[in-house]
Amino acid sequence: MDRRKSLKSILLGGVASGLAIHGCNPKPAETVDELIPAEKNIYGRTPKEKKLDKELHAKAFFNEHEMNTISVLCNLILPANERFGSTTDAEVPDLIEFMAKDIPELQTPLRGGLMWLDHKCNTDFNLMFKSASEEQQKSILDTIAYPDAAVPEEEHPLEIQFFSLMRNLTLTGYYTSKIGIEELGYKGNMPNVWNGVPEEVLAQHNVAYDDDWLAKCVDQSKRGTIAEWDENGNLLT
Repeated sequence: MDRRKSLKSILLGGVASGLAIHGCNPKPAETVDELIPAEKNIYGRTPKEKKLDKELHAKAFFNEHEMNTISVLCNLILPANERFGSTTDAEVPDLIEFMAKDIPELQTPLRGGLMWLDHKCNTDFNLMFKSASEEQQKSILDTIAYPDAAVPEEEHPLEIQFFSLMRNLTLTGYYTSKIGIEELGYKGNMPNVWNGVPEEVLAQHNVAYDDDWLAKCVDQSKRGTIAEWDENGNLLT
């Protein structure tokens, strides 16, 4: 199994849930007294949520150097896939920027970790992390990417906690993006296979399927075809 498949397996096994520690707002949601009709393509977000999103998008937290470093780091954590693209194609750095603004508690560990990367790389190679070779970058990441599992997470050095946070954000951001979901092959909830009510049960109730209905609903050759109805609710196909 290659590294990318291993990371995907980790994600499906629960890494995304690790984001709950750092990447989800721990504050309880405010109670909404009345339902607000959802507008098209906003997925039911309230006016208050939309206003906050607009405010967060309008300001920046990371500077250009930090964003470039985040892009390099994300692509090292999850290498680009020739078929589906890279973490930058999935706009993962932009998501991390948004998360840092939405959850201020993330700002210090993220910015501090980026500073540590540059300091470590400058000490070892006299270069900023984003300007180092991939081999040099990986040599630094190897020192923080594999913590001792016997040590509680909160007792790991801050640079290791930073990398764990970045890894969780990167994987979660990529595999919840359009191209990441496409790579996973996730198609959402799909109907189970149904062959109709068994003949013996129909006979017990002295009923039978209409031939036209059978042709449209239980025809094995049409399995997987999405049903369509007319404006009056009549089944078409």
